Amino acid sequence: MSGSYDESAGVDDTMDSFWEVGNYKRAVKRFDDGHRLCNDLMSCLQERAKIEKAYGDQLTAWSKRWRQLIEKGPQYGSVERAWLAVMTEAEKVSELHQDVKNNLLNDDVEKVKNWQKEAYHKQMIGGFKEAKEAEEGFKKAQKPWAKKLKEMETAKKGYHMACKEEKLAATREANGKTEASVTPDQQKKLHEKVDKCKQDMQKAKEKYEKSLEELNKCTPQYMESMEQVFDQCQQHEVKRLTFLKEALLDIKRHLNLTENQSYSTIYRELERTILAANTQEDLKWFSNNHGPGMHMNWPAFEEYNPDQASAPPKKKKPDGAPPTPSTDHVAPPGDRSSVSSYDKNQAYSTEWSDDEQPAAYSGNENGGNGNSFEDDSSTGRGVRVRALYDYEGQEQDELSFKAGDELTKTEDEDEQGWCRGRLDNGQEGLYPANYVEPI
Repeated sequence: MSGSYDESAGVDDTMDSFWEVGNYKRAVKRFDDGHRLCNDLMSCLQERAKIEKAYGDQLTAWSKRWRQLIEKGPQYGSVERAWLAVMTEAEKVSELHQDVKNNLLNDDVEKVKNWQKEAYHKQMIGGFKEAKEAEEGFKKAQKPWAKKLKEMETAKKGYHMACKEEKLAATREANGKTEASVTPDQQKKLHEKVDKCKQDMQKAKEKYEKSLEELNKCTPQYMESMEQVFDQCQQHEVKRLTFLKEALLDIKRHLNLTENQSYSTIYRELERTILAANTQEDLKWFSNNHGPGMHMNWPAFEEYNPDQASAPPKKKKPDGAPPTPSTDHVAPPGDRSSVSSYDKNQAYSTEWSDDEQPAAYSGNENGGNGNSFEDDSSTGRGVRVRALYDYEGQEQDELSFKAGDELTKTEDEDEQGWCRGRLDNGQEGLYPANYVEPI
């Protein structure tokens, strides 16, 4: 059958017509499809919620790792705070994506689930009450017309068979007239057969025409009854489509972080922190804490004190190594009260001579792929020791501890009696070897 598509009506006439017997089942199937589509939407949202959670978790892990690296690394001052603000942005954005996940699961999925439960009522025998009612309505509307259609099809078949018989009889009669072997009596019988077939054909035609007329008479009532049931199905579908549109708008609102005031605030705060970075203040802070602006405990005469355990003589250090900071030199406004990350884990050479040259920086340091912020102390190498006496570090690169404290010795005692170690809080520095004992 040739067909065409009517763009104005959106109908493909190559499809079996709704009006044909049993083709209402497509309208009934929409109830099953609607219920399944609700399940599909919930599965879709659950998958998206997993993606949002995974992204939020990745942001948090990334922020935590890099915050530690930056705080332990050599960057200092207001630029360090600006850099750390990027980590803060990640943490806050992570929280927003966790909110998206919660909204999808707690609001959107639950809303679809509740609507589905109210719109589709399962039966004990299977299927949905709404689908069964629609199918029964279509069957009832179609039954009288289907019966007339069956009668018409039977009459049509009878008429077509009669036409075939009449044509066959006429052909035999014509052939008999041209064949000498056919007797006049046989020709008479063939002629009578043709007449009878014509009479049967006429009766079959009249019956066919009458059944078709009766079918056409009940067609308007059939169409009206079918449309009533179909309209009921459409009303249910209107509710589903309307709900789906509203649900998708809610989903869009939850996904679109640009409409969230908190999202805009995060980036305003980030920009404000970055713009607050002050190069001159950072340079001044570094000079006061690690440069010429530092206080110096110049050598002075000290009386012998027999009650205090004697610390070994200190090694010479390179010029500019940081002694104990003075309270006369404070950090720039807004800076942390503690020292910069630069000197938290910065290792200073404890031996120096005029012949010693600083090692040139190599781009292939750490194998060319290592992170310059990674803390060597994190490898966990060293020997655990316990302090025998209290010791207060006299310079910036010395550790302070109380008797009984435990720490890790990372370098053995040198010829002047000093060891390098690491406190449990991660701080590294020098301490007198005779102040501790192995555990």
